Amino acid sequence: MTTTAATTTVLGACPHDCPDTCSLVTTVVDGVATKVSGNPLHAHTGGVLCAKVSKYTERSYHEDRVLQPMKRVGPKGSGQFQPVSWDEALADISARLHGIAQTDPQAILPYSYAGTMGLVQGESMDRRFFHQLGASLLDRTICASAGSEALLHTYGGKLGMRVQFFAESQLILIWGSNSIGSNLHFWRYAMEAKRNGAKLVCIDPRKSETADKCHEHLQLLPGTDAALALALMHELISNDWLDHDYIAQHTLGWEDLKARALQWSPERAAQVCGIDAAQIRSLARDYGTTERAAIRLNYGMQRVRGGGNAVRAVACLPALTGAWRHRAGGLLLSSSSSAPARRGALQMPALLGARQPRTVNMSTIGDALLKPASAEFGPQIAALICYNSNPVAVAPDSAKVVKGFAREDLFTVVLEHFMTDTADYADYVLPATSQLEHWDIHTSYGHTDVLLNRPAIAPLGQARSNAQIFRDLAAQMARYDSAFAAPHFADSDEELCRQAVDPTRIPFEQLLAQGFVAQNLPDAPFANGGFATPSGKCEFHSAALEAMGINPLPDYLPNHELPTASHPLAMISPPARNFLNSTFVNVRKLRSAEERPMLEMHPSDAQSRQIEDGDLVRVFNNRGEHVCHASINGRARPGVVVGLGIWWRKDGPNGTNVNELTHQQLTDIGRAPSFYDCAVQVERMVTADMSHGGIAA
Repeated sequence: MTTTAATTTVLGACPHDCPDTCSLVTTVVDGVATKVSGNPLHAHTGGVLCAKVSKYTERSYHEDRVLQPMKRVGPKGSGQFQPVSWDEALADISARLHGIAQTDPQAILPYSYAGTMGLVQGESMDRRFFHQLGASLLDRTICASAGSEALLHTYGGKLGMRVQFFAESQLILIWGSNSIGSNLHFWRYAMEAKRNGAKLVCIDPRKSETADKCHEHLQLLPGTDAALALALMHELISNDWLDHDYIAQHTLGWEDLKARALQWSPERAAQVCGIDAAQIRSLARDYGTTERAAIRLNYGMQRVRGGGNAVRAVACLPALTGAWRHRAGGLLLSSSSSAPARRGALQMPALLGARQPRTVNMSTIGDALLKPASAEFGPQIAALICYNSNPVAVAPDSAKVVKGFAREDLFTVVLEHFMTDTADYADYVLPATSQLEHWDIHTSYGHTDVLLNRPAIAPLGQARSNAQIFRDLAAQMARYDSAFAAPHFADSDEELCRQAVDPTRIPFEQLLAQGFVAQNLPDAPFANGGFATPSGKCEFHSAALEAMGINPLPDYLPNHELPTASHPLAMISPPARNFLNSTFVNVRKLRSAEERPMLEMHPSDAQSRQIEDGDLVRVFNNRGEHVCHASINGRARPGVVVGLGIWWRKDGPNGTNVNELTHQQLTDIGRAPSFYDCAVQVERMVTADMSHGGIAA
């Protein structure tokens, strides 16, 4: 007798922090997911996935997956846990949270970010739970808030070009983005434009894989992007490569910006940026004399002290030349403000009532966890619920983060797939479903479609979705507070999906049928002005920033940490090509591709330190030291080293990663971390004790 396996395909969406937000097709055979591929019917995905997400079944079925609740039985950080039942875990967690809340609920802090970008599993039932509790609010700043606020005060929101029209551009500036690794589907449009004769220019301190494929590369020093943008303005003005009509009708503050830009000759900017003035003049000529000139900006360049000002400066450029008049001209950093998300309905902030809890910045969690109670700060943080994030690995100044998480009096609950660096410090680790196992709704910051994720398989082991875990916690809390028994704490994941988006713009039945809905939006959003700012114009001068005591015009601000005699090298720490922040580090094929923690160095910097390719090196500053291997691969410029991240700390030869070296000082706008604003020294290790158990030589 023969039997035929039952094979189905299920439509989903990639959950990861990437502008592409791909539509997925999961093949399921007898209840087992055997393959995840790109949806060929979704225009932006085009049937193609990145190397990371194409390995998603390996991640979901990984042998190290956490599949039952775990309770700590050893010292914090030791990774010693024992299995417990859901009933025991939920009862104990709710009792502990209730006890803390009786004194002051602000002593409880949620900590989450973009481990999933889904509206349901990322920001729905969890927010209702913490709002009802009255817990501290979290300022979610760790990735994009400097650039986001810069766009808000220039365009009125996270708005920009439609990504597909880059294919029609004649000139594309890829600014602060390694698009091949972090924005693959935009790169497809860029390659189409290149085949049609467009010029591609990469602006990046690192000679990235993207720079390899561009016609030109401006390898400027980290944190100097605003100086470059102002010098480009200088040349546009000096050569009258301006659209005077567009400036007059659709911008605000031109005369003030003009006066500032004229202070930035190419020679002055070249000295600050560490590039040739001739490169600046050539780029200005190309930009000012090309009708369909487009800028693909990414978030790497805003991770420095002056990051918000830098984004504002670059964002002004298309309005000076009138590039916005064309659908293949303008700029794209993020399109997420065009998403029809109903966050108020999902998160229900009204549950706070008259309470106004404090807000804790996630980027300074190291300091926050070590602060005692005070009138200024409020109660000491007594409990932390962490989900969709791995702060012990990804937050800056990680020695302080570790010290905070190691507090014996800090009650920590982590919702996770794996025993990450953060999970090692938890009191409870709760098994969360992967993207193949739950419902969700996804918008995008790289295109304007909305996607539905259906569960392709049943939850593995005892895993539960994030939303289900917070529903279950609410049910337990109802024993102490009847408000947690309200009907909105019983909404199912599918019901939350239906609540997540405006049904007049995104029919849910259409999402069910095809997995995505394309919004009907203008091809050229600012062709006739119509910016979302208070003035309706592109605001070179921002009255809102001025009211906050911030310079209303974009300007260049030097980095917090400039090289010194003791720490002469600037360090940036972009993601390794096969990782996405700290996700995918434990996927065997991707990990093998990255080999081991690396520090890219320029040959001259390596030679002066007697360092050869592959040597074990010590990277250090006043905050700590990180041990890794030197890579003399031609990608770093002189005076700059590149610590590719983000490896889990436990994988480092000395139990650290690059964030041992980064600091907690914030950006000019948006209260964001300045990861790429970091000075270090590097030395070759002659002898080293590699007994830690990480990846050694």
